[in-house]
Amino acid sequence: MRSRQGITELFTTFLQLDADRIIGWAVDAKLRRNLLNCQGHLEHRETSEKFWVFYWYKLWQTQPESLAKGHLSAYLQEICYWAAHKIMKNISSVQYTVSDCFQMAIIRVDKVLKGFKPQMNFSLKNYASAIFSSELKEMLRQQQEIDISTNWRLLRRLSQKRLVESLQNVGFSPEIIQRYVLAWKCYQALYAPQQPTGTRKLSKPDEATWEAIAQCYNSERHSQLSQPGPECSAETIGKWLVACAKAARDYFYPNFTSLNAPKGDGDSGEFQDILPQLRQESLLTEIIAQEELLDRKSQQSQISDVIIAALNELDEESKKIIQMYYSQGLTQQQIAQQTQIKQYTVSRRLTKSKDSLLLKLATWSKESLHISLNSHLLNYINTILEEWLKAYYSTSSSQIEQ
Repeated sequence: MRSRQGITELFTTFLQLDADRIIGWAVDAKLRRNLLNCQGHLEHRETSEKFWVFYWYKLWQTQPESLAKGHLSAYLQEICYWAAHKIMKNISSVQYTVSDCFQMAIIRVDKVLKGFKPQMNFSLKNYASAIFSSELKEMLRQQQEIDISTNWRLLRRLSQKRLVESLQNVGFSPEIIQRYVLAWKCYQALYAPQQPTGTRKLSKPDEATWEAIAQCYNSERHSQLSQPGPECSAETIGKWLVACAKAARDYFYPNFTSLNAPKGDGDSGEFQDILPQLRQESLLTEIIAQEELLDRKSQQSQISDVIIAALNELDEESKKIIQMYYSQGLTQQQIAQQTQIKQYTVSRRLTKSKDSLLLKLATWSKESLHISLNSHLLNYINTILEEWLKAYYSTSSSQIEQ
């Protein structure tokens, strides 16, 4: 992939993909004109990438319908592509290509922007990479569920809120949506097959159940519907429920036809609100879970290495004070009595040692995670440090006792 050069390319061009092959970068003329116009209104020509990220982000916050989202979507193209590429490397799929996954993830730009906290000085690219990866993994997990589930299973797990959203997305009128929702409520109330919980192969209701559902609908329609309409047969109710299931599938997993023009609401809610996790984990789920576990273990191991190295750099007296404080749970007064050191000296040594450890960990975080430090982040890192020290010396103390 050719790296984009300059502010104009970064904020106005989009990836062109063909399956797993990168064709090049396509310029969005409207975004280009808008960027040049904004540059013309500035006193000085800004060439800082960071300046334009925050410029468009602030504009998006105040004017969400402006072109700001388009500029930020262009900016995050590479990040989204590499997130999709990394996941597809670990998945053998004949159903999806990197291009498919890229399009599935890029529609989540709204979620990235809503969760991004510039006041914390996080990098938008780093944050977006994490969100794109997380969202794509979840969509792939749930796609396995929705592909395997029968219509009847899907309708059992569907919430009323999500059903209404799905039917609205299709474009049904309020009157039709009311009828479909009532039919679904009757289905929920009367279809309770006796089979193991969690199965995705829920069978179609039998004729007696369909008749009971239709009878329930015809009885309730006068009090539940603004326009009751005529009585419905069991066959009609069945067709309505199939339409409900199809609407739900289309709503949460639409067909992607354009790389640059997202379909639907990019933050329509979590699909996990509708369907449960698979009882028997699929190979896809296992691969993703293992990857996430390895990532967490790797980062935890790196943090431990940094803190242990910093501890080893302390003088012997400071090491002893920290050990007594965390492993034995002694107060500063108790440590002073046992070591024959003044309490204010113990306090100063303890504070200085912890500040030294915090500095080492904060510096590593800045260099490894590419984040800018501020008071909020330092407080957070300090909390991590405290938890690590308690766990570390608690474990060490237990091993000594054994």
